Amino acid sequence: MPEPTTSAIERLRAGNRVVTVGIIAIVAILAAAAVFLFLSLPDANAFNARVEQIFAQNNALTSSSDIQLLEILAQSGTTFSDVLVSYRMVIFVLLVFSTSLLIAALVFLVTIITQNRRISAIQATGIQVSSLLISRAENTVYLNNLEFKLTEAAIETLSALAEARMDDEVLSGAELEAVISGKSTADCEEAAGATRIKRLRDTLGNQIVSELLVKNIARRGYMLAIDKDVIRMV
Repeated sequence: MPEPTTSAIERLRAGNRVVTVGIIAIVAILAAAAVFLFLSLPDANAFNARVEQIFAQNNALTSSSDIQLLEILAQSGTTFSDVLVSYRMVIFVLLVFSTSLLIAALVFLVTIITQNRRISAIQATGIQVSSLLISRAENTVYLNNLEFKLTEAAIETLSALAEARMDDEVLSGAELEAVISGKSTADCEEAAGATRIKRLRDTLGNQIVSELLVKNIARRGYMLAIDKDVIRMV
């Protein structure tokens, strides 16, 4: 029992490390891209500085038309500066947004991978059942903390499987039908027991629970894939 727990803890730590490293890498890459973009953009006052240089180097521009032209250039420089400031803000917002999306995608990806690993582990080892309480009077099964309301036929099938599991027995379809119906095994058909198993799984509903709780052993029959010491019947 300690081995699965240790393995689960190690996998959780490994997943956390992957998320942490991934987030740091994403932030670092986008931060570097942001620095490069901001450094590549021209200075917002570059146009105004050029206009001032024209004023300073051309003292002959004294006519009204020349002055008006220079004023237009100065206004264009101010507009250019405002546009660059807005571009910087848009780039900053887009970088923050893309960082958030990439981090969310990374977290979702790791979560999906972790869930797939857990499901694979469950499919490989079966359900870790700490208690299985069958209440025939209430037609109810308590599996760990899960409560399943079953039909009377499903309770009979599960009870027969539980009794066989406590005796370390595997029941074929015919033997299962014989235990429930009270007939001899020779008078029962394999298909009748298989039908009862199918109805039990359908009643349990949850595919993972039903498929892994009731095991089908080839050429032998059916059994509960749990420790017999956790079974209680009332």
